[in-house]
Amino acid sequence: MGARQSKGPEAGSGPLQGVWRRAQSSVLFRSSSGERPENPGVPAPYRRRVGMIQDMLLKAKEGRQDEASELLKSLRQDLGMESTSLDDVLYRYASFRNMVDPITHDLIISLARYMHCPKTDGESLSAMEKVCRQLTYHLSPHPRWRRQGLLKGKPQASLKAVLSLSPDGTVDLSGLPLSRRDADRLVLHLQRNSARVRSVELGFTELTDDTLLMLMPTLCALPALESLALNGNRLTRSILRQLTDALKEPRNFPALAWVDLGNNVDIFSLPQAFLLSLRKRCPKQGNLPTIQEQPEQGGGAGGGACDTPGLEQDGEEPE
Repeated sequence: MGARQSKGPEAGSGPLQGVWRRAQSSVLFRSSSGERPENPGVPAPYRRRVGMIQDMLLKAKEGRQDEASELLKSLRQDLGMESTSLDDVLYRYASFRNMVDPITHDLIISLARYMHCPKTDGESLSAMEKVCRQLTYHLSPHPRWRRQGLLKGKPQASLKAVLSLSPDGTVDLSGLPLSRRDADRLVLHLQRNSARVRSVELGFTELTDDTLLMLMPTLCALPALESLALNGNRLTRSILRQLTDALKEPRNFPALAWVDLGNNVDIFSLPQAFLLSLRKRCPKQGNLPTIQEQPEQGGGAGGGACDTPGLEQDGEEPE
């Protein structure tokens, strides 16, 4: 599920450190318009969470188990798993029905098991490192965006060069921080190609509630939009009311089947009305509306609520 681990002599080295460096580099990437970000100096939620994972693993390697446990407790709370009891973590959150990001919760549960119910020190530490690597990768901007030229150390990128429609109808701005001016350009692009847009990916774009509200009328009107990725941004739970109200109207998002709101500020569960509205639009979908259907060879749809798609590293096969 995760990348193969290359063991190093130092506690802070190895694949986890590399993933963290990629996460750090992405936030140094400025918006294409050159405008200042809306939250200067305030790290995005995913940066804080990845830092907590890194610190927790380092303390575990140094034998500071109590401090590592406290960091895990803080991480759980930061991700909406507010209970501090391991039993509650293992059983209360066993149902993923309304969760925004069941993959993260599943990995956190695995971390809790390894930390509190170890087999041997060596086995437990090795298992923890693997889960931390997977969790870090899941919560960070993915290396595939580097292949798109977004994270190659350039101070700026041309939104015009990035803003295009792929043959499968995808508009992918993942990893490119968007300013208000960029959002206006995105609206014009979506309106010009409205009949052909099937997927909009805005993960890790520094998206705020206000900016999403600017995009909402255009997104609602896309007749073929099936998937909408909004993960890794600065969205808060207050935006859920507008999204839920929009989904209650059948004319809005007529083809939408999947939404990713994970890894934002404080969006940890979805209103029942939100989930039911998505189900009505795609009643044959086998997975949760927060887990994207993955086509199998032969045309079927696969992947369950606890599967962790996309965790393999660049150039490395999943274990």
